[in-house]
Amino acid sequence: MSKTTVRNKVVVITDALSGLGNECAKIFHKDGARLILCGKSWERLESLSEKLSVDCDPTLTYPTKLVLLDFRDMESLPDVIAEVMECYGCLDVLIINSSMKVKGPVQDTSLELDHAVMDINYFGPITLAKGLLPSMISRRGGHILLVNSIQGKLALPFRTTYAASKHAVQAFFDCLRAEVQEYGIYVSTINHTFISGPLRAKKDPATESSSSALSPSQYLGISPEEMASEIVKTLSSKKKEVVLARVLSKAAIYARALFPNLVFSVTAAGVKCKAAVLDQDL
Repeated sequence: MSKTTVRNKVVVITDALSGLGNECAKIFHKDGARLILCGKSWERLESLSEKLSVDCDPTLTYPTKLVLLDFRDMESLPDVIAEVMECYGCLDVLIINSSMKVKGPVQDTSLELDHAVMDINYFGPITLAKGLLPSMISRRGGHILLVNSIQGKLALPFRTTYAASKHAVQAFFDCLRAEVQEYGIYVSTINHTFISGPLRAKKDPATESSSSALSPSQYLGISPEEMASEIVKTLSSKKKEVVLARVLSKAAIYARALFPNLVFSVTAAGVKCKAAVLDQDL
């Protein structure tokens, strides 16, 4: 994507504090976007903003705007939406990259945790999108990009709630794409395997904001730089859907569509080898 594609455009990143969010912020800030960076920690947002200011020529870039956003606090979202709109009065690009992952047997996952995952992965993103959508409709233009796990298309054992939330948010934005096309609004989804590199060094055993992969092998993962580059390409090409995964992961998606019973059998057999399954992240 050329600099002129984002220059002067208002770009919102819902989780600028993640590895992917950091990469996107660096690219868009350097290219002259009017960034609105969101995250759960004000101190870390300020630190990121300062770093961006130091690394770029202030005469060619805009100061970043910061907004506290935590999808676990659904009651705060009306205020968040209002604050985002107050920054510039409009927006051109909304990048939804917030996520929470839970892994474990379904009988050991509490309903409270189920609700938390659905808030962060589904209800939060769609509430934000619905709140900001009127601005795009009134201006007859804009681009919403959902960064979603490959689990939005393929479910594995021990990820019941996570997979359910990713399927739900995928379906929502697939439907939204058709509904807003007449207003000149683009909706793109990028389904990826786990994000490799530094993000995995701080892995939480219960939840993590990065996604995962069909294989524990690190080479099957996607780096934050690769993901950010794909986001740039997708915003430029207006491509509706991208599956950013290695051959094995893509093959599993096609196999699920063409040979579902085979995939179900293989998946069930894998549960018997619990250690191998639980070491994989999607």
